[in-house]
Amino acid sequence: MNSHVKIAKQNVKSADLSRRSFLVGTAATGLALGYSAVPGLLGADQALAATANFDPSVWYSIAPDGIVTVTCGKADMGQHIASTMAQIVSEELGSSWKDMRVQLASNDPKFNDPVLGAQITGGSWSTMMNFDAMSCAGAAGRIALTEAAATSMGVPAGELVVRNSAVSHPKSKKQMSFADIVKSGKATKTFTPDELKAIKLKTPDQYTMIGVSVPQLDIPSKTNGTAKYGIDVMLPGMVHGAIVTPPVRFGATVKSVDDSSARKVPGFIKAVTLDDKTGSTTGWVVAVANTYTQAKKAAEVLKISYDSGPNAKLSSQSLLEEAKRLQGLSDAGQFFVKDGDAAAALVTAAKVLEAEYTTNINIHCPMEPMNATAEFKGDILHIHSGNQFATRSGAIAAGAARIDPKFVVMHQTWLGGGFGRRLDADMMVPAVQAAKAVGKPVKVIYSRENDMTMDYSRPLTYQKVKAGVDGAGKLIAISHDVVSAWPTARWGIPDFLTPSVDKKGPLDAFAVNGADFFYTVPNHYVRTIKNEMAHNATPSGQLRSVAPGWTFWAVESMIDEIAHATGQDPAQFRISLLDGMGKNDGGAQRLRNTLLAAMGLAGYGARKLPKGEGLGVACVSSQERAAASWTACVAHVAVAPSGAVIVKKLTIATDVGTQVHPDNIRAQVEGAALWGLSLAMYEKATLKDGGIEQTNFDTYTPLRMSHVPEVAVTVIANGEKATGVGEPAVTVIAPAIGNAIFNASGARIRALPITAEAVKGAMKA
Repeated sequence: MNSHVKIAKQNVKSADLSRRSFLVGTAATGLALGYSAVPGLLGADQALAATANFDPSVWYSIAPDGIVTVTCGKADMGQHIASTMAQIVSEELGSSWKDMRVQLASNDPKFNDPVLGAQITGGSWSTMMNFDAMSCAGAAGRIALTEAAATSMGVPAGELVVRNSAVSHPKSKKQMSFADIVKSGKATKTFTPDELKAIKLKTPDQYTMIGVSVPQLDIPSKTNGTAKYGIDVMLPGMVHGAIVTPPVRFGATVKSVDDSSARKVPGFIKAVTLDDKTGSTTGWVVAVANTYTQAKKAAEVLKISYDSGPNAKLSSQSLLEEAKRLQGLSDAGQFFVKDGDAAAALVTAAKVLEAEYTTNINIHCPMEPMNATAEFKGDILHIHSGNQFATRSGAIAAGAARIDPKFVVMHQTWLGGGFGRRLDADMMVPAVQAAKAVGKPVKVIYSRENDMTMDYSRPLTYQKVKAGVDGAGKLIAISHDVVSAWPTARWGIPDFLTPSVDKKGPLDAFAVNGADFFYTVPNHYVRTIKNEMAHNATPSGQLRSVAPGWTFWAVESMIDEIAHATGQDPAQFRISLLDGMGKNDGGAQRLRNTLLAAMGLAGYGARKLPKGEGLGVACVSSQERAAASWTACVAHVAVAPSGAVIVKKLTIATDVGTQVHPDNIRAQVEGAALWGLSLAMYEKATLKDGGIEQTNFDTYTPLRMSHVPEVAVTVIANGEKATGVGEPAVTVIAPAIGNAIFNASGARIRALPITAEAVKGAMKA
């Protein structure tokens, strides 16, 4: 099983560092591995220079000038995860921040760490699942440097102090910089697994770097233009490819291509029809030319005949109707949660509430369009691109080229936005096959229209929730059905699937996470149902927040509905359910604390609002139960008689355990909140005749600056294990807004995005 998934399912326990042989000393350099023998990966000058470095682990290196370069195995898409990894190493290593640098990992097998697992960036896992291992890497380097300095100085290692990239002996006033120690060649200590496991890491009260908002290491290069994104790649002899996509999202095939008009375009080279055995694309053609402009012009005049395939008549309404049909089948799907006997409890309940919740298709829209550059050097395929899943992407590129993945070298770049979109590698397929067809390096850049209509989108979802309360208004049962495409199942990686509790087979937990909440409900069923029609017609991916973006929309809306139906304050009702009983011990208390913090910061219940205004609450355990950042929101809205909604303020509290970089955490929480607002109020894509109708930002309309409300964030840092912050706040916004709308107007909204028409209609109802 992929270690990321395994760790998540083990409540994110500390990684077992004894599983890897963590070597300290120059002999451990990755250049000694077979990957360095791949032609064109490393020049002789690079290899020679690297041998003079001190490499405490594959994840960082100290040069003879004292510069510490941390290699980040995660995709950096503006969340500054590379700097975060460097900050964690620096804390234990004892280096000065001015000496720290970062670089991005390739797909060299040495980076497929048996503890940290595949190179995947998602789930808000990066800091959470790397903190201990990177801390240990830093500590091991510090110990090795200390012992080397002790030998050189002729003093006991126990009397030395490491600070600001130097090892000093206070008694004798002797001191050696990291540079001096590296140049001495005496830092050669190795650690056995048991010795490594026995390293004692710092406690939070000893931190000098963790918890400090140091300058982000990637900012200088991104502001002076030297940072390389995929779209910036330029190779000698490179030509360009522009893709032509079919009128349907998936399932079409090319019947014929007439390139007679394209041949009249100056610089045109060839039209390549993709033969994609990886299943990433269907019905695509690439126009290859000397420049991107020429390739675009050639693509526009290609005359392509299609067989539109089995999905050509489908629409969003088709997918929704199929979802409702599937939900109505008693034997459909698999159980994700099956506690108690919800069916029986609902029969005997004093009151039963029932509601349907829906979300529409949503598109990623990263500002840097999808792109990749492919080049064959002999038997070796080089791919230049920014991607979030190097392990899988390398396999996709290999499949497109019909070669063994060991002959693929991936050159990771900075990402101009990812948000889950670059977990997929479809952009590599046309680049690879075009490069193979024309015998030259080819760069492919999607147009915005390509990007939107061929996105691996957040799926359309349908959820039906039933809740039962007893005569005293106590919640005794919830039955929750979730119907959607299964994004992770599409990857075809069994280790990313989860056994169902009813033993009916594996399910995609990333399509239902969040429904396994921390409220105490004695009878709780959650059934997840794969909508095959949606799965095939709109191949779905992971969009920032994944399943909790829709499951908490239903859960937190229904909890609010129950509170109002039983005459209880919605916030206090939640607090009563977060009692930490049984399996909810620990998590419920932390979630309750964030809710109380958000309520206090927002002044919930302490003031009377004008007519037409309301506060709404929601609290979530995103990104997933076993890897949660506890997050709560109080939304303040104003609702006009027309149904128009103005979101005035979002007040958010989040428990992140240990905060590495306070300013970065706040920035990510604020950004996540605005993303959640965008999904809640503005974003909607629709399927018609098998194709996505929205092709650019004139018809797909994310949040605009003029609609940004006040956002207040409080971060709870209690010294517990570090958790993720990139996604959790996304999931709490929509239900908080929906609940606020009800309190302001009496309109209960159950469909996203929230529109003025829907609010006005619900007000009348």
